[in-house]
Amino acid sequence: MTVSLERSDAVADLENEPEAPPPPPETARRVTWRKLVFLPTLLIALLMATWAWFAQADVDQLTRNALSDGAVTKALWQHIQLTVISTFFVLVIAIPLGILLTRGAFRRATPVAMAFANMGQATPAIGLLALLVIWLGIGRRSALIGIIIYAVLPVLANTIAGLRANDPTLLEAARGIGMSPLGVLTRVELPLAVPLILAGVRTALVLNVGTATLATFGGGGGLGTLITTGITSQRMPVLMLGSILTIALALLVDWLASLAELLLRPRGLEVGT
Repeated sequence: MTVSLERSDAVADLENEPEAPPPPPETARRVTWRKLVFLPTLLIALLMATWAWFAQADVDQLTRNALSDGAVTKALWQHIQLTVISTFFVLVIAIPLGILLTRGAFRRATPVAMAFANMGQATPAIGLLALLVIWLGIGRRSALIGIIIYAVLPVLANTIAGLRANDPTLLEAARGIGMSPLGVLTRVELPLAVPLILAGVRTALVLNVGTATLATFGGGGGLGTLITTGITSQRMPVLMLGSILTIALALLVDWLASLAELLLRPRGLEVGT
């Protein structure tokens, strides 16, 4: 009888014992090997195929003159400079402006700012560049200002949308524990808005690569010089080389931006994804 009572007590203790907490869910790896290898391999194959085609193409003296003295390297470097510089100024302008337009009384100016940003992108890029050349003269400055105006919208819109999408209860809790407005912005609001902001930056980067091809019409250089030279002189190798390099650069920039988007995403937002 005593033994049966002890057994029943042991069974009751086991039943009343709290269950062990489940193991935390495994988060997906941020960057897979396919993400790292696939696109670079594709770009290398594209460039090698272009080189093989160019090697057997019928190249006359006019084509050789258009591509001589490092013209391709110079145009590519100018294109990269236009993209990097314009993207830097887009970030400097659009992100602080987006933050400002979500603060207090400045929210009333949001429709006006968005209207101007929409006008900048709705205007045909070549027309905008022509107006800037008339106003500022021929040179890289006109091209850069045109590219910046054209790419502000996605970063500005995503910054405003990301900050407005934050849960008000989280912001109220942050204020309740004594955080300053600047602390709430930098430690709560911006980290939560990072995914949307980075998506806008990625869009702006690809836009800048494409728009920079028009910089040649304003004296800004870039790969557009090879494209226009190939069209005006009716030399297919020059046109193909400029076009393929532009496509490869756009794909490379988009790939790098996608990696940054994954690596800079706050880890807390990945739980459950």
